[in-house]
Amino acid sequence: MTLTVRERADTLGTLRYASVHAMETLAAWVPTTPDLEAKILFGRHIWEFAQHADQLGRRTHELRAALHYTPAPTPAYDGALALLRSTAGARERISAFHDVFLADLADKYADYLAATDAFLDEPSVRVVERITADLRRMTADAAEARAQRPALTGSGVATAAALAAALAAARPWVRHRAPAAGIAEATA
Repeated sequence: MTLTVRERADTLGTLRYASVHAMETLAAWVPTTPDLEAKILFGRHIWEFAQHADQLGRRTHELRAALHYTPAPTPAYDGALALLRSTAGARERISAFHDVFLADLADKYADYLAATDAFLDEPSVRVVERITADLRRMTADAAEARAQRPALTGSGVATAAALAAALAAARPWVRHRAPAAGIAEATA
């Protein structure tokens, strides 16, 4: 079964929420991360996530939701995002963000592509394909930064495994709105 127009807007809006959260998390980390390589990496990715949030926000409007519609996710997913933000240490931040969070986010985009009708939802598919290409590049950027500076500072508190478990447990992660009373849902 394909997603309805409302479900597409809810899912893309929640992905926008994750993009805004990622952008704000990276921005909070820049002044508290001593490693220049990590700061540069985070700075580049702040801009990328701002672009993603804008593209998703415009698309949700086209899907009959508010401009830059950003519904909160389920509490479990929001908790996982809070855990990500609380990560300390450049090494741990890069690992949690680029190895765990980006992989999970890429899976969410892949799930969206599998659930939507590529013909009827072609504009969303194009936006998502551009974003997933950016996520792959961000992961490669992180690998390059780690190769250039293998001795990044660490906090000694590994968060990646706990974050992976929290993200895996956060199913479902989108809060879909109930359909309006007396109005048939459209998949077109």
